[in-house]
Amino acid sequence: MSNHHPIIGLEIHIQLKTKSKMFCTCDNDIENKQANENICPICLGHPGVLPAINKKAVEWTVLTGLALNCVIPKETKFDRKNYFYPDLPKGYQISQYDMPIAVNGSLEINNHKIRIKRVHLEEDAAKNLHAEDKSYSLVDYNRGGTPLMEIVTEPDIISPEEAGSFLRELRLIMRYLGVSNADMEKGELRCDANVNIKLGNSKTPIVEIKNLNSFKMVERALAYEIERQIDEFAVLKKQKGKVTRGWDDRKGITREQRVKEEAHDYRYFAEPDLPPLRLKKIREAMQAKMPELPFEREKRLKEEYGLGPEDISALVNNKALGDYYEEVVSEAAAENSNQKVYKLAANWVVTELQKLLRLNKIGVSHLKITPENFAEFINIVSRGEINSSVAQIVLKEMFERGADPSQVITEKNLGQVSNTEELDVIINEVIKENPKPVEDFKSGNEKTLMFLVGQVMRKTGGKANPQVVQDLFRKKLI
Repeated sequence: MSNHHPIIGLEIHIQLKTKSKMFCTCDNDIENKQANENICPICLGHPGVLPAINKKAVEWTVLTGLALNCVIPKETKFDRKNYFYPDLPKGYQISQYDMPIAVNGSLEINNHKIRIKRVHLEEDAAKNLHAEDKSYSLVDYNRGGTPLMEIVTEPDIISPEEAGSFLRELRLIMRYLGVSNADMEKGELRCDANVNIKLGNSKTPIVEIKNLNSFKMVERALAYEIERQIDEFAVLKKQKGKVTRGWDDRKGITREQRVKEEAHDYRYFAEPDLPPLRLKKIREAMQAKMPELPFEREKRLKEEYGLGPEDISALVNNKALGDYYEEVVSEAAAENSNQKVYKLAANWVVTELQKLLRLNKIGVSHLKITPENFAEFINIVSRGEINSSVAQIVLKEMFERGADPSQVITEKNLGQVSNTEELDVIINEVIKENPKPVEDFKSGNEKTLMFLVGQVMRKTGGKANPQVVQDLFRKKLI
């Protein structure tokens, strides 16, 4: 076994979904916008313009810091980070250097505490567009100036898999806080991974891997880079300085790009157009507004509703689905507030409803079934008025039309047959048509009873109450 130990730290950028950009009033929703449509003199850095701090972005960064167990200092300030690149129209980025909004936090992943060094706020850069068949690049400035929160971990992560788990948990927290959708495929959550290898007292130089825009990509890039550094350890341990490498997802390799700049290369200085901010009142206000976090919901679903690990995982990891389930249970509890109903509702929401959502490629927000109607459906199933096969027919109709379950049952004549006189006639027919299974059951073969019940279900189009049918068969044949 190798004695080489990976040392991994992450730098995560999360776009906040505020209504306006970080330092101007431009709309922050740039999806489906034409290139350079959503810009103004402030986010383009024209001479003489003055930025103004987006209060909501600061509040949400404080809220995030609190959720990550960070210390919120008394005061924060913004700084100019100077570098020249086409996606930075001002020639500098308004960011934070020595006085971030949150410091010294932590997030626990599988009982391993990963320390959070800092959480700070800055403006995003624009987007460079490189066409392979052209001799030039274009720049879309729509993204420039959007509020970007950066979360920097300490180098506490010990494996690519743990890095992936950390990012998934962080995305979930952002969604519970409501500060960002954090969709990596849309660039709302972006990650740079820092990794080097330690063997005894020797280390390789830190490599920062850029262009990681999916959880799997982070894990693959780190796994490759760890193996590369182990293979080249004897040479790499003699080198100095931080190196930036890009990830080629098609080939599954990293490529060296440049030597990484240090802080002094950016010539940070305090942003002269923005005053320092006192954070005490904001911290107190955000602490009072802290919503339930994923680990808290997980604990509550187990203790209050008695759900199993699989249902809990599905309802916690999909916040919208979890919210919907709890609304359903709240409505259903008016008639039934026991764990049997809670588990029944979880089964239908997590399994059957989620299957329909996936097949139709829609989210919970586009669901036509109201929580009230779903609760009525659960209570109907719980009372045994329809069996599971009929219930699936009813649910599909509700899903497609948003109809009331009772209305669907009446329209399609799906109500369960529990009338003993009506069932008695059908059972007598089944007994007459199946003499051998009847004799087998009389001889003690319990399995044949379900065959006989199935014949009744077939004759009634699945509408017979199976428990009533079983009871009638036993009275007749035992």
